[in-house]
Amino acid sequence: MIQLYNVSKAYQKDSSALAEITLKIPKGDFVYITGPSGAGKSTLLKLLYAAEKPSRGQILFNGQNLTRMGGRRIPFLRRQIGIVFQDFKLISSRTIYENVAFPLEVQGKRRFEVSKKVYQTLKHVGLEHKLKRYPLELSGGEQQRAAIARALVVDPLVLLADEPTGNLDPEITLEIMDLFKGANARGTTVLLATHDQETIRRFPRRQIVLENGRLVDDRTP
Repeated sequence: MIQLYNVSKAYQKDSSALAEITLKIPKGDFVYITGPSGAGKSTLLKLLYAAEKPSRGQILFNGQNLTRMGGRRIPFLRRQIGIVFQDFKLISSRTIYENVAFPLEVQGKRRFEVSKKVYQTLKHVGLEHKLKRYPLELSGGEQQRAAIARALVVDPLVLLADEPTGNLDPEITLEIMDLFKGANARGTTVLLATHDQETIRRFPRRQIVLENGRLVDDRTP
C-alpha cells in the first residue's frame, strides 16, 4: 500500500526533518508513528498526503509515485485518504453536518447520497444528534469525533492521524481509539502519529519509531 525508499526531507540546508527513511506499510495495517517531539512524525504524514514533497527518495502510494505527481493529480490522491488533526480543523462557520458533508460535495456526490452517507457516519461516531450544531458548541472529544467522521465519510483507503488524542482526557481517548480500531477492522490502513506511550501500551500495534528524523526502530508486538 505505502512504500518509502531512502526518503529525506530538509527544510534547511544544515538540518533534515527526515533522513533516509525506508519502510513498507501493507494494506490493512495499523501502525503507530512514534518518537519525541520534533522527531519527524508530522513531516512524514505530510509527505504521505502530498502536502510536502521529499527532498530525496521515492514514495509509492497504492501504486502511484507521489514524488513525480503533478499538482493537478493531488486532489484525486487525497480522495483516497482521510486525515485527522490534533486541532480538529473543523470549519467553525459550518454545522457538523456541513463539515462532514464537505469532502463528498467536493467529489460531486448527489445530495441524496451525501445526506445518507453523512448521517450514517455521524451515527457511527455517536454524533447524529449533534448534526445541526456548530463546532464550538461541542466538547473537545465531540469535535475530534466529528473530525474523524469527516475523514471516514469518504471510505478512505488510508487514514492518517496526527496526535489525534493529544488534547483529550483518558476516557475520551479510549473512545477515539475504538473508532480507529473499527475503521481498521473494516479494511482501512491506519497510520497514527503519537508520542503517547500509554495509548500504545493499551492498544499495541506495529510501531515505527523516529528520532531526530531517522527511523531507529520498527517493531511489532
